[in-house]
Amino acid sequence: MRVAALAYSVIDATDLSAWRTFSEQVAGFSAHEVPGGLALRIDERAGRLFIQRGAADRYNASGWEITGETDFAAAKAELAAKGVSFTQGTRDEIALRHVFDMVWFRDPSGNRHELALGYVTSFEPFRSPCGVAGFVTDDLGYGHMVLPAPKIAETRAFMQDVLGFGLSDVLIHRPMGPGGPEMRIDFMHCDNGRHHSLALFEGEVPSGCVHLMVEVPSLDEVGRAYDRMLAHGTRLMATLGKHTNDHMTSFYMMTPGGFALEYGFGGRTLDWNRHTLFESTSVSLWGHDFSVGFGADEQAALADAA
Repeated sequence: MRVAALAYSVIDATDLSAWRTFSEQVAGFSAHEVPGGLALRIDERAGRLFIQRGAADRYNASGWEITGETDFAAAKAELAAKGVSFTQGTRDEIALRHVFDMVWFRDPSGNRHELALGYVTSFEPFRSPCGVAGFVTDDLGYGHMVLPAPKIAETRAFMQDVLGFGLSDVLIHRPMGPGGPEMRIDFMHCDNGRHHSLALFEGEVPSGCVHLMVEVPSLDEVGRAYDRMLAHGTRLMATLGKHTNDHMTSFYMMTPGGFALEYGFGGRTLDWNRHTLFESTSVSLWGHDFSVGFGADEQAALADAA
């Protein structure tokens, strides 16, 4: 199967206005009312994040782009041949996502994935309410997400064997330091040069997602977003830093969905024919103090369990 890119994410929200405020005043997205919810734009497409009303604030689904009708038909046939049960998207679901067609299914850890055919848009130029110059998308997709995968081996195999993803690298994360618990993260890529469009986190996450990532074209845009975060009292989840594997310089902040948004610059793209799989023993070359946000949540969870 050829998955071209991460096309979109769908998010459930109890309060659409909270997402509008965060998107337009902090992240620099433009928010647009559409039937069924909000479309958050970061480029010429009608939306990259689609916010729908839900009973809880949480991540709902990841949309993977299939570029043509022949590939879409072949993808559905491959799902059926491999015994993967899938559901046809409803008219309303397809309309909210602004695609031609969509089917969905779940991986072994319960995450919802959608195969989407093409996209529908007016091609009106993106204009950020905060003056953000733009976001790095195009053939690379809109960014990446990190999903919970308590059954990480089975989920990784599913993404590789069914959807054709490749394993970029592996990290054994110790968010509480050398003596703390170990959590495996598998970074995976689809059929483009972005270092990873998906990462699998070995653990449960109540919000259904650890974080989403968007990339801007300059470090100045990262700094301006950091200033907006502080000005609006948005919670910082990890300080500015540079990752070891994708070289992204970024910080993390909390969204209204209960998961974080990584806001970054400088992520590398790769030629997969010249890439060697590796395990990194550190999450970052410098910075990224996760104790201010993610670590604090971990400590609170441990205290509640005691």
